[in-house]
Amino acid sequence: MLEFRVLGPVGLWSDGVEAPLGGCKQRTILAALLLADGWVVSDSDLGGVLWERRPPATYQAQIYTYASRLRGHFHGGATITRCGRGYRVERGDTRFDLDEFYRLAKEGQTLMRSGRTGDAAARFRAALDLWSGPTLTGVTDALVDNERSRIEMARMEVLESRIDADLHLGRHRQLVGELTQLVGAHPLRETFRAKLMIALHRSDRQAEAFETFHAGCGLLREQLGVDPGPTLRSAHQAILADDFAPARPGRGDLVAGPTG
Repeated sequence: MLEFRVLGPVGLWSDGVEAPLGGCKQRTILAALLLADGWVVSDSDLGGVLWERRPPATYQAQIYTYASRLRGHFHGGATITRCGRGYRVERGDTRFDLDEFYRLAKEGQTLMRSGRTGDAAARFRAALDLWSGPTLTGVTDALVDNERSRIEMARMEVLESRIDADLHLGRHRQLVGELTQLVGAHPLRETFRAKLMIALHRSDRQAEAFETFHAGCGLLREQLGVDPGPTLRSAHQAILADDFAPARPGRGDLVAGPTG
């Protein structure tokens, strides 16, 4: 089966073997067409992401060559089609890691709403496991600037959902280390800090939970000149009042993994 990947190094695999795509520009065209999700990408838009919006006079001929080389690696119904003054990829019976990520994330949210938290956590974890490195590795900076942030934002939202599910399942003790790292990497992201406070509190580490809150307040005031938002304030008030929905009993020492 043909498999397209953008959640890490961009490329395509056939029956588990990576196709030799060559350099950055060929990978950039592939990624740009995949991310268009079946829509036509114009020559001018492709030229913009390939040559930083300064394409050479022969850019259309060069794009044609890159597309022809890519076409030689396609099978299983996948095609690259010339459509007017642009190109379109139709994936056919192939696998695309970004589509699979969104599918698993949607299934996880549906399972959460239906109360199947263990299954939801497993779906979220499977979605996150699709990453093999920084999104869109190996393409031009222009394409990264256009596309990476929205995909990374979706990844962060799924990560937060997976942590919420694990907290609900009573996995607070094993979450403390992960959340500590996330807060260190994203010190101004209040959602991670609030979840760390909750995990610390449930792990009988109340003093550290309050220290985490006050450190966040200091950073927000020092770097952004703002007070903590409702997410951080709500976590603080809940800790003060010990007002949390109880975690599922007897699950706190489980290693995170698929559960029913």
